[in-house]
Amino acid sequence: MHLAHYLGLLHKAQARLGDAFTEVGEAHREEPDVFHICEKLAAQCRQHAEKLEPFARRYAEEAPKEPDRLHSELFSGTRTGPIGLLRDLQDLYLMAAECDICWTVVGQAAYGARDEDLLAVVKSCEQETAVQLKWLRTRMKQAAPQALVVAD
Repeated sequence: MHLAHYLGLLHKAQARLGDAFTEVGEAHREEPDVFHICEKLAAQCRQHAEKLEPFARRYAEEAPKEPDRLHSELFSGTRTGPIGLLRDLQDLYLMAAECDICWTVVGQAAYGARDEDLLAVVKSCEQETAVQLKWLRTRMKQAAPQALVVAD
């Protein structure tokens, strides 16, 4: 059963996304909404990773390379200024999109395996990840004019 691979992928991706939300929030403290919402979303991601732990153990989680590679390629630290904020939010969006599709794949596997407990976790966490993506998209739309059009 290859479900273990995707559980490992999702578990690590959620943990990395939580770390990245924390870093971006700290780096852009001057934007109060970014700081506070990133802290909230970081905690949410860590809760998602915690909720996956019993299933990862049950399905004998293996540690795949994908989330580490994803994290290092997309998020190698924060940037400064308005364009830096926009790029950091874009990195978070891409990382959250990875989590979103993994929730979908794991959810389909949970249906196939008839694992009602895993399915319940997927449904709740998948909804929260969708909200994260919506906030990131909205915040990027808000930041784009300032970052791309207004002179420094």
